[in-house]
Amino acid sequence: MLPIQLIPYFQYTVHAVVATLLFGLLFWQKGRRGFYGASICVDPDSQLTPWLVVYWHRVIVRSFRRAHAFLGRMFDLDEIRSTKGHIAWPEVKSYFGVLGCHPKTFLWHKLKLLLHRYSRNTGQFLFGKPSQQRTAAG
Repeated sequence: MLPIQLIPYFQYTVHAVVATLLFGLLFWQKGRRGFYGASICVDPDSQLTPWLVVYWHRVIVRSFRRAHAFLGRMFDLDEIRSTKGHIAWPEVKSYFGVLGCHPKTFLWHKLKLLLHRYSRNTGQFLFGKPSQQRTAAG
């Protein structure tokens, strides 16, 4: 059983990363980029920077894209469109919406169940990439 509450090579938990990205999503919906706003909404002792939020955003987007086929067996993903470029807030918003992760009503238990199911069925982490899957090129 994988430690699903973690993301490989991350100092922060899945819960912390997703909750922070939900703050970023709120700021993005207000017309901002969302990364700085998300970094100041969390506990100052976490030492979170806007750059780290950008990095998390990219990892989560890549992870959702990698898991799209699996997630499509459980959820209706017809509305999700992959966006070009590095900043993909509309795509993140769509995935989070389908998974029940909304900025104002974050239901951790639903995401935790999905993490367990994904891990059990694939033997992988939903988010991130463990060392066994990493290559020298990245």
